[in-house]
Amino acid sequence: MFGIENYTGFIIASIILNLTPGIDTIYILTRSISQGKNAGLVSVAGIMSGCIVHVLCAAFGLSLILSTSAFVFTMIKWAGAFYLIYLGVKTLLKKSTAFESSLSDHAVEGLVKIYKQGVLTNVLNPKVGLFFLSFLPQFINPDKVNGPMPFLMLGATFLVTGTIWCLILTWTAALMTTTLRNNQMAGTLLQKLSGLIFIGFGLKLAFNK
Repeated sequence: MFGIENYTGFIIASIILNLTPGIDTIYILTRSISQGKNAGLVSVAGIMSGCIVHVLCAAFGLSLILSTSAFVFTMIKWAGAFYLIYLGVKTLLKKSTAFESSLSDHAVEGLVKIYKQGVLTNVLNPKVGLFFLSFLPQFINPDKVNGPMPFLMLGATFLVTGTIWCLILTWTAALMTTTLRNNQMAGTLLQKLSGLIFIGFGLKLAFNK
């Protein structure tokens, strides 16, 4: 259908890849544990919105720029690394603990901010774009492709499996918040750990060839 081959194999591969921890997973977990379920759900929405951008770019050929221009790739990579490090430093310098910051979970402004951070965290990671550009064609017969439809269908499938897994992560992580909510030391340690994790991923993205 639409030139797609071994669709079942694609679904299995997508599930396995979604289970592999990465920057997006860490972002969702830290938001869910430190700020509760609502923040976790919004962070999932942000990450998946970023993935939609990458899927559209792959489907319509815009991601080819990343694979052919070292300069563009480097600029986007450094922008993403800088943003992750910025989030990490900002988290480390917060005076409130992780659980205290969860009091503003239901504020629309706070949730919008978390959503935007999720989108930027994903969009500014050029490896995500290259991943879709290299992964999706493996399940498409080039002789039967007519337009971007097969890329869009495979991308949508990957997003569905990823969203389901991220929602499971959010629900599980949010349960941990209830247990740790009254432990101020745990909240402080989690705050610092989250910051260090973001900085670590930023440095990894910056210096990874």
